[in-house]
Amino acid sequence: MSKYTSSSLLKISLGILLFFSFFLYIFTEEVYIQIETTSIFIRKWFGGFYLWLGLGTVLLLLVLAVSPWGKRRLGQDQDRPQFSRLAWISMLYSAGMGSGILLRAVQEPVFMRCYAPIYTNTTLENIALEYTFYQWGFTAWAFYAVFAIVIGYYLFVRSKKVLSSSAFSSLEGIIVSKNAQNLVFKGIDILAILTTVFGLVAAIGLGTTQIKGGLDHLLQTNFDSKITILLLILISGLAFISVFKGVNKGIKVISTWNIYITFALLIFVFTQSDIVAILSQFCYSLFHYIVDFIPLSIAYGVYDPGESFLTDWTYYYWAFWLAWAPFTGIFIARISRGRTLRELIIGVLLVPSLGTFFWFTVFGESAFQIVDNLDFYQGEFDNVFSSIFVFFENYTFQGFINTTVILLLISFLVTSLDSAVFVLSMFTDQGKQNPSKKHRLLWSIVLTIFAIGIILLGNAKEDINVLTAMQKLLIITSLPFSLLMVIMILLFFIDFRKSKID
Repeated sequence: MSKYTSSSLLKISLGILLFFSFFLYIFTEEVYIQIETTSIFIRKWFGGFYLWLGLGTVLLLLVLAVSPWGKRRLGQDQDRPQFSRLAWISMLYSAGMGSGILLRAVQEPVFMRCYAPIYTNTTLENIALEYTFYQWGFTAWAFYAVFAIVIGYYLFVRSKKVLSSSAFSSLEGIIVSKNAQNLVFKGIDILAILTTVFGLVAAIGLGTTQIKGGLDHLLQTNFDSKITILLLILISGLAFISVFKGVNKGIKVISTWNIYITFALLIFVFTQSDIVAILSQFCYSLFHYIVDFIPLSIAYGVYDPGESFLTDWTYYYWAFWLAWAPFTGIFIARISRGRTLRELIIGVLLVPSLGTFFWFTVFGESAFQIVDNLDFYQGEFDNVFSSIFVFFENYTFQGFINTTVILLLISFLVTSLDSAVFVLSMFTDQGKQNPSKKHRLLWSIVLTIFAIGIILLGNAKEDINVLTAMQKLLIITSLPFSLLMVIMILLFFIDFRKSKID
């Protein structure tokens, strides 16, 4: 691959972020309107493309897993996994989903039951969980997995650098000019960096807002933005300590701790609820999700919820998962050396999905029962930031459990942030697998400052939800990346099939 300096990549990326920040601060309303208009345009005209890309990616990975290629390792024949399966799955899950499963655990299933997106011959409870499975399941993890496989192949088999542009190495034979190569590869890497930054800022903003919402609810108060900023600084500081220690001593330890606490929380709700109803609903919803997966994926016939719903929910989710694919996929690749493609696909595509499905079933079915026992449902679970805290008020030890949820939210945000800082540092430090601590510190500071700025701006103008604008910005930045993903997959298989099959 043609060379360009990592310092130039860093300077250009930071320059674009500063340029965007300037316009966002000075022309807030105009930028917000433009983001809103552009995101709606993309979802309207490219929404169908997102759906077909998601379905195609899932089917492609399943075929790859059962084919002879599934035996191939990410690395040399003698390479073996560096991490245990539990540690490996803990890290990839914490990086890929994190606080999102707490944010939506109750609110989304209840919303889907109250406003069913589709109507089939099953119950509203089944429809609600089936559609929640669809939006959090195989497709999301397929976007991560395919990027992890491609990057892992070029990183560990072809000995390329840890850069998004490494997945397009085959273009060297097509693009003759070195200057043109530099321009194309640098553009790909800058796009991946910006998408990662915007994705993290949106996620951190949502997460810290939920933590503040939990504190407001528990303490019956209304903290101002200073508390949100203090929470952000705390999370950023913990993330820097984690990423400073590295993958083994920092990220792995916190990720494993996250899984233990999450599992304990899941078991607590499961054993305190109607176990038979939960298990029955899980099996029933999972069966229908698998049977209906293809028509759901292309919104065919009765499985079409309509353009308005798709625009507000599914298209947005697909764009969000695509936006997180660069850093999540590369991070998964970084921790997956020595594993076979078959193991990686099963570990990334199936195991986290099934765990997520059971999580939503436990919380969703329990919330359904709480709603049914009310004289009149008044939207107790409508607020995405406080719904899970309201939910736990119906259980024993609510104070202890809600405090645990807040700590878990902080911990999940730390693992998402430290994973992103680690990947960004690899990007800008010559594509090294173990980037310098100087780059880790720099990106920790940059992400913190950028996130604080967005929070301040969001509170400065009450009539404009800047955080929502940041989320919708991901829809815009994910479009070119989704188009590049198609090219990336084609180039990978052309290159991959030339090599010897074990």
